[in-house]
Amino acid sequence: MVIRGTKAALLALGLAGVGVAGVGLAACSSDSANDGGATTSSSTTTTTPETVLDDDLKLNEIQAIGTHNSFHRPLPADEFALLEALNPDQAAERTYAHLPIGEQLDTQQIRQLELDIFVDTQGGLYASPALRIRAGGGPLADPAMAEPGTKVLHEQDVDYVSVCPTLVACLTEVATWSDANPDHVPVAINLQFKDGPLIFDVPEQAVPEKWTSEAMDGLDEDIRSVFDPGDLITPDDVRGDAATLEASVLAGGWPTLGESRGKVMFLMINGDPYRSIYLEGHPNLEGRILFTNAEPGQPDASYIGVDDPREAPGRIAELVELGYLVRTRADTPGVEAAADDTTRLEAALASGAHWISTDYPGPDGAAEEWGTDYVAQLPGFLAARCNPVTAPDACEDAAVEP
Repeated sequence: MVIRGTKAALLALGLAGVGVAGVGLAACSSDSANDGGATTSSSTTTTTPETVLDDDLKLNEIQAIGTHNSFHRPLPADEFALLEALNPDQAAERTYAHLPIGEQLDTQQIRQLELDIFVDTQGGLYASPALRIRAGGGPLADPAMAEPGTKVLHEQDVDYVSVCPTLVACLTEVATWSDANPDHVPVAINLQFKDGPLIFDVPEQAVPEKWTSEAMDGLDEDIRSVFDPGDLITPDDVRGDAATLEASVLAGGWPTLGESRGKVMFLMINGDPYRSIYLEGHPNLEGRILFTNAEPGQPDASYIGVDDPREAPGRIAELVELGYLVRTRADTPGVEAAADDTTRLEAALASGAHWISTDYPGPDGAAEEWGTDYVAQLPGFLAARCNPVTAPDACEDAAVEP
């Protein structure tokens, strides 16, 4: 397949100086893909659609559904009443509930996760949430909350309930599921660094520790404590011998589907200042694990978040045609699902974004919370499919993750 509009997309994104000749996005060879199911001339080995895809399809030529704030559970009723009294509109956006991480991967066909992370070097900083104490409760029972380590929650003191309160616990669930399902397409784990004040007026709130370069070193160590190097897709893997990560990405440097199966990769939701902090001492992301959320033209540019696929029609398609990975969102909590409005979801699916995150994944979607038929899933409830913008015509959706 010929990637469409490359030169025009470069100009539209202000990247004319990159050099169109160097932007040779790799795609499957139609001749090769059309040989699926045929016997090779030199042996009796029979190729299948799956093996052809593994050899030829690139990581950036697939599409999958993910979850937004994958860890999130709503507050107990008594604490939620306190939250509503503080800000009813904001409280209404915090009623969505996700299954445990392993169940999302297994029964909901999720292949992208999102975790909000807080530094807790001494332990116990988030062990006694303010609303829990106001409602007459005591410290959280999970002993991990009293121990040092990266914590996973939405907002300290007021929206803290998590299916896996520590990063290591969340990642261990991913690793366990991955080991049991080694042929899965790569699972992307989006991390959002949190260290700011609350939007709710809670005087007794915990003051978060700031994310520093040293704290981010510790984050990488936490990830490596769960995953072996061979389990990870890292910036070093993709950059290879290219001068920069972006240069490799624009030249089609993403690994093949076969090279990516059974692996995970980590993406940074935040832009600056967190991106710049993570780059300190690693200007080309050498030795780092996360792919940063950078802008086209920056040397570390490889992944870009575009929350609403409708805001700039065509922008996501331009980015993915150039080779960048893109994540977008199908819905906002309590908006599209409550109205059974699939307009944003349909735009996201058609955009070519590689990951589309939702709070209402299949098979049940918003039925329990809102009583509507809204559900965000790929056609046929697949775990992944051929990317509608970049995949070759010969790509078969059902073979991407059999």
